[in-house]
Amino acid sequence: MTNYQFHLSRIVQPNFMLLQVLKHLFKRFCMVSSMEKTLVGILLFCLMGNPVKAQISPPGLGEANTAFWSAFGVKRQLDSLGKKQSLSYIALGRKSSPDNDNLFSKQAIFVLNHEVYHSFAPHQQYSYAISYRRQPVYEDAAPYEKEGLEQEIRLYGRYAYTFTLGKRLKLKNTIRQEFRKFFDPDFNPVEENFQLRTRLKTQLTYNLSAKNNQKLAVSAEGLFSISYLHEPEPQWTAFGYRELRLGVYYMVNIPNSPFTVDIGYVNDLIRNSRSITKGGVHYLAADLVWNLPYKKK
Repeated sequence: MTNYQFHLSRIVQPNFMLLQVLKHLFKRFCMVSSMEKTLVGILLFCLMGNPVKAQISPPGLGEANTAFWSAFGVKRQLDSLGKKQSLSYIALGRKSSPDNDNLFSKQAIFVLNHEVYHSFAPHQQYSYAISYRRQPVYEDAAPYEKEGLEQEIRLYGRYAYTFTLGKRLKLKNTIRQEFRKFFDPDFNPVEENFQLRTRLKTQLTYNLSAKNNQKLAVSAEGLFSISYLHEPEPQWTAFGYRELRLGVYYMVNIPNSPFTVDIGYVNDLIRNSRSITKGGVHYLAADLVWNLPYKKK
């Protein structure tokens, strides 16, 4: 895991980090087929043609080499002071098989999410949310055919504290507690009945330019969980560390419009997985958010 430690010198030089990530993405991009290159090229052209702020982080998509995450959200201001807001989004994920790098190869997840935020004190914010997720399950051995479908209802709460480090830097630390309930396609219980998961995240955001509110963010998030199993007999698993997710995002407002966009890269390091021996799962992420102002009823 020492290959993924953050060094202070790279955090305070986000442009250098972004260059390194883009070089890595380019190498991955060169390995996929011409069809995938065309699709990714069209997507990025559309996003960059309309200058790009939101950041809907991708979920874990299981075993893969590469993955793609895309979301569309609606953010609404709930009060005139700008302290309360909601974010609702719909999202899709695709991923490769464990033996190739085609990030559009298989359907990975479908997500509906609604979250309400409240900035209740200077530098402090809490939120609560409900989420529905629908995720195919694939065989562990080649040719990795689909063998089932799992549904999830998720409830979670989040608390965040933000430190201002000078004029351009902000450090945001977040703790998020989740309750995850799992079902089969007919909403019957599955082997893993439910899970309690704790997520600890730190994110450093650098204001690149006031023009279009351009920002660069680097983050690290650790995930810890305990599950209650329905089969083969009811029992609790051990609480422990499960994943580490490292991310880099570029964020910018679209001028003369209510929209913001993020383009990001995430490296998901899953404990005891096959993918971690290859450097983890590499995500390309893009999301668009429509910002709605407060309207007095």
